[in-house]
Amino acid sequence: MTSRPRLILLLGIAAALLFVLSLLTGPAQLGLKASIGGLLAGGEEATAIIMREIRLPRALLAAMVGFSLGMAGAVLQGFLRNPLAEPGIVGVSATASLGAVIVFYSGMAGSSLLALPAGALAGAALSVLILLAVAARHGSTLTLILAGVALSSLAGALTSLVLNLSPNPFASYEIIFWLLGSIRDRSMSHVWIALPLMLAGWALMLAARRPLDALSLGEEAAQGMGVDLNRTRLLVIGGVALAVGAGTAVTGAIGFVGLVVPHLLRPLTDRMPGGLLIPSGIGGAVLLLAADIAARLVIPGTELNIGVLTALIGAPFFLWLVVRSRREAL
Repeated sequence: MTSRPRLILLLGIAAALLFVLSLLTGPAQLGLKASIGGLLAGGEEATAIIMREIRLPRALLAAMVGFSLGMAGAVLQGFLRNPLAEPGIVGVSATASLGAVIVFYSGMAGSSLLALPAGALAGAALSVLILLAVAARHGSTLTLILAGVALSSLAGALTSLVLNLSPNPFASYEIIFWLLGSIRDRSMSHVWIALPLMLAGWALMLAARRPLDALSLGEEAAQGMGVDLNRTRLLVIGGVALAVGAGTAVTGAIGFVGLVVPHLLRPLTDRMPGGLLIPSGIGGAVLLLAADIAARLVIPGTELNIGVLTALIGAPFFLWLVVRSRREAL
């Protein structure tokens, strides 16, 4: 077992190195000196545009979205006491995707840079309102999970319906491309849209650290220790919704990061849910930064969508977890 401060330091160093590598990766072959000059005042205009308007927003979004997904996965696995839980289980990603797809379908996506993120955030907000209503009326964690699964299924069905009714193949292509998840062609405007909501989400999730540790002993024991389950439920739902919804609004749906990262890091901690949040957040940033770099390099001349790569990593991992869980249950 690695001490938590040392683990956070190592992950932070890895994230910083990958962040710099992301800034140096791209079709324009820029050296380290030219890249630094492009980020700072006084660099060549073309280099400055590449670094400040293309590569810097991309690297920042990879780190931010990865941090959100990693922390959200750790929070949900601790809260639900289920190692297979991940951010998609509460339906926020699916409903945010549906909101964006409706914006595409209506033709409003080209009217403003903010139209697509606004549609996705509206979809995420709707799911939050539904989940909060369910959590307020029915205190059961199982009810919350079922509500999230129902929302995900309904949003997926409505997304398929919109694709089926799409007026032309070009619109369908744009919708499908966005649903695959990507941080290509993003700007600093997308960073500023997502960052305030993500910061609020991270704060809410971190506020649930101590209750999560108590919940590892069971709900009755946690209540006996003075934990307010309703408040904890609201912190978890609100935090996950804000962080993951904001990420989905600007990058599309990126899956499996919140499932994989907590599992990889849990053996390196004391296995307490609260202590896993920050390492999982940084680990998520590491994974998504690495995936984004790989998406640009794995096939020369072609860039893969980052959501495709994370699914290729996460789906076999998820299957292995299911098989392992079944064996342990026997």
